[in-house]
Amino acid sequence: MKHSKEQIKKLENTAKEIRRSIIKMLFSAGSGHPGGSLSATDLVVCLYFGSYPDGEPLLRYNPAKPDWPGRDRFHMSKGHCCPLWYAVLAKAGYFSVEELGKLRKLGSMLQGHPDRRTPGVEVASGSLGQGLSVGLGMSLAGKIDKRDYRVYVLMGDGEIQEGNIWEAAMAAAHYKCNNLCAILDNNRFQIDGKIEEIMSLAPLSDKWRAFGWHVIEIDGHNIEEILCAYEEARNKNSRPTIIIASTIKGKGVSFMENVVDFHGRAPNAEETKIALKELE
Repeated sequence: MKHSKEQIKKLENTAKEIRRSIIKMLFSAGSGHPGGSLSATDLVVCLYFGSYPDGEPLLRYNPAKPDWPGRDRFHMSKGHCCPLWYAVLAKAGYFSVEELGKLRKLGSMLQGHPDRRTPGVEVASGSLGQGLSVGLGMSLAGKIDKRDYRVYVLMGDGEIQEGNIWEAAMAAAHYKCNNLCAILDNNRFQIDGKIEEIMSLAPLSDKWRAFGWHVIEIDGHNIEEILCAYEEARNKNSRPTIIIASTIKGKGVSFMENVVDFHGRAPNAEETKIALKELE
């Protein structure tokens, strides 16, 4: 279903705002991971701030009550990309935007990988490959408790080279976890280089289908496609869904796009100035 131009434009502007926050945070910290944070921005922004055609939010949450039992669950399995998540949580009202300047500072609640000190974070993450198992547990708990919340897990493509991901994928299909939606940030790069050269994932979609998942393939920077994918995932009633989003590492900053060096390097002062100018 088509979405209003107003909603799409608002989400595009929010994504640009979040990308600017990411750049500022990383420059202030002097370290961190811009590439994967920027590539997944549109996916997370749409989930937190988008809505279904009937007006219901895609992700149900209450910043005033982070532990509200009826909330949907979101878990960032690729925890090194937490600058994106922190910027979104601040925008959503979980804590003050001023806290973003304390990224990776001693004693800050915004560490280099997410942990439970940060309002809105369900589970600590950072050890890659574990997030889908975490989401599976949340999914099964919801079924046992007869709650209608949904569970979303954001993964990196390099991350799914881990065997634990596929154990969780097999179990989720076996237990018909239709309340579970995985989101794959398929930017085709990992810390050491191109995915296809280090450990190819091809045929990617066929693998997930073979494991019993409903597969949706989209352009991970097209707001309309992202919103429609989340709607389709909600409407699948018998099995888990994975949204395979084709993205660009470092999206939005020309000199970072598809440059593996910016997987885990913060911009310097001159690079920050140029990046913020491009994101105006």
